[in-house]
Amino acid sequence: MLPVLDFTDVASSRATLAEGAAGRDPDQSEHDGFVVSDQRIPGPPDAPEVPVRIYRPRGGGVRPALVYFHGGAFVLGQVELFDAMCGSYAANADIVVVSVDYRLAPEHPFPAGVEDCYAALEWTAANADDLAVAPTAVAVGGLSAGGALAAAVALMARDRNGPAIAFQLLVNPVLDDRLETVSVRAFTDTPMWKSHDAAVMWDLYLGPERRHVSPYAAPARATDLSGLPPAYVLTSEFDPLRDEGITYALRMLQAGVQVELHNVAGAFHGFDVFPTTISRAAAAEQHGALRRALHTSRTE
Repeated sequence: MLPVLDFTDVASSRATLAEGAAGRDPDQSEHDGFVVSDQRIPGPPDAPEVPVRIYRPRGGGVRPALVYFHGGAFVLGQVELFDAMCGSYAANADIVVVSVDYRLAPEHPFPAGVEDCYAALEWTAANADDLAVAPTAVAVGGLSAGGALAAAVALMARDRNGPAIAFQLLVNPVLDDRLETVSVRAFTDTPMWKSHDAAVMWDLYLGPERRHVSPYAAPARATDLSGLPPAYVLTSEFDPLRDEGITYALRMLQAGVQVELHNVAGAFHGFDVFPTTISRAAAAEQHGALRRALHTSRTE
């Protein structure tokens, strides 16, 4: 049964997700194929430390890394809910995954969460030797709101002359607060995520009264997409966010960025958190994209 989340009641939605996580194994340290550890890292200036969970494949050696930002409409979620997904990335793409427990709105509206994510990228790059990570093969990625954060961090790194990013993995990304696409207008009653949810999400993240929206909040607002790292973008046919993801991918292509774009026929937003044939195929594609992008860049 699909979980029903009411984004107008953040406390209730968080409780629903917590119930879903309650039966999970609390010992996350040992798994087939990878090892998990938790750490707290320096946050942005004048901000608290940021919790991260690190997934490392078994065996020695230097590996690429994915700095991962979970989904949850900027207001929900925690790293524990994405253990299986991050562990799968680590084991199947043979990479170190740094999953970031960034601050959530509405208690911490933009730019708190994205600055936490950028701080995690900086920390990963600065501690590459200790993490046994190849500094030339660090990616950013995320699902839904996490996809927005990954796209924003890529823009921030470019604009701030920050750490080099080898790849961006954007899965059903949230990108545009203007809510003007055909898919947003059409999909008002779709499973897991509908147009009304997107409108509520942006109000919680940015506030209902807004005039000047930063591209670091809504990356579709960026006027220049040149100089960004290569990208893999996944969208879903029956997702209100479909068209903004496709448009962002096309705009990156037109700006000279290498992009691999996949639209999953028959899928809805969040399909990939369920163990189905279609979600396993999508995960395998992402593992392959990460391997091709990161293990190749490591040797260049």
